[in-house]
Amino acid sequence: MRHTWRWFGPKDRVSIDDMLQAGVQGVVSALHHIPTGAVWTPEEIARRQADLALMTDGAPSGLKWEVVESLPVSEAIKTQTGEWRAHVANWITSMRHLKDAGIEVICYNFMPVLDWTRTDLVWRRPNGARCMRFDFTDFAAFDIHILQRRGAAEDFPQDIREEAARRFAQMDDARREQLAGNVVFGLPGAAEHFSLDDVRALLESYAPVTDAVLRRHFHDFLEQVVPVAQEIGVRLCCHPDDPPFALLGLPRVMSTEADYAERMAAVDLPANGITLCSGSLGARPDNDLPGMMERLGERVHFLHLRNVRRDTDAIRGSFFEDEHLGGQTDMVALVAAVLREEARRREAGRADAVIPMRPDHGQDILDDIGRGGQPGYPAIGRLKGLAELRGVELALAHGARP
Repeated sequence: MRHTWRWFGPKDRVSIDDMLQAGVQGVVSALHHIPTGAVWTPEEIARRQADLALMTDGAPSGLKWEVVESLPVSEAIKTQTGEWRAHVANWITSMRHLKDAGIEVICYNFMPVLDWTRTDLVWRRPNGARCMRFDFTDFAAFDIHILQRRGAAEDFPQDIREEAARRFAQMDDARREQLAGNVVFGLPGAAEHFSLDDVRALLESYAPVTDAVLRRHFHDFLEQVVPVAQEIGVRLCCHPDDPPFALLGLPRVMSTEADYAERMAAVDLPANGITLCSGSLGARPDNDLPGMMERLGERVHFLHLRNVRRDTDAIRGSFFEDEHLGGQTDMVALVAAVLREEARRREAGRADAVIPMRPDHGQDILDDIGRGGQPGYPAIGRLKGLAELRGVELALAHGARP
């Protein structure tokens, strides 16, 4: 695996120096300041590459921007409304500009309205570490009582509705505002920052978009962008839904192995690939991550390795971001499956035999606490995760030697 690190740009509290000291080999980044649907120009791409090239003291870093996460897909494309055709054309132009700059792996997602969703960004663990959490009951309190989405109550079981009402009644205004902010006011990596009114309006725009319609729109998008990616030598990799189950009455079409298989078959070209995120997919008990890597591995172009611990075995439920070798995904088995796939690629002579991986998310520990970094993206917590994953990889590779 190639060890990469997500970097949000010059304002990121984790510096280039920090990344180098963590032993990072490449960088994952995006141009979040460019409006969704607009073209990523060669000048803006080059500026980000230049940002990465130097350490704090001006010495060359040797680091390069290797993976894009994410090139956002607009809501107009997902709903096929407004200027969606122009947005697709701009997406393809941006992809060409990235390839011209030497960047060949582009991660994106097709989640309606919200990017990844959590109810707590600094949930305290018994040892004092902080992590992100999705609490299903708190989310119900937000959906039913704060957002007041039409028909929201019908989407939750009776016991969850009752407990959500009790929790909401016990919340003061500060907690209600915090919960709303955690869910919709702009999480790190989200392409847009929404207000409650924005979310309500977007949900209304999705009223005619059923699960089948969103799948059809996704396939329409793939039919336009994947052949170009294949032609120019770019590997596209779709990130799964996070969490991988229905929220806000919206369809979800990238939550299971079957979803991925259907999307890959829709445009059956190697460029149409997968971001295998063990944390997002691991929030469902019916997703077998090592098995998915074995069965879908030839299309996995990017890896997010993290772990979650679920409160329940229900498909929809609460979970928190556990340590990388904790949680309920067998990370050793998953890394072993990745190494087997890389060996198959080397034997086949594939140029992409080494798969870029990043230690996804991480718990705030030690000096991360109070540092004010991006939620889920601490320096030390991710360094710990990277070290653990690197150790697993090295031990498995050593055991495979003759």
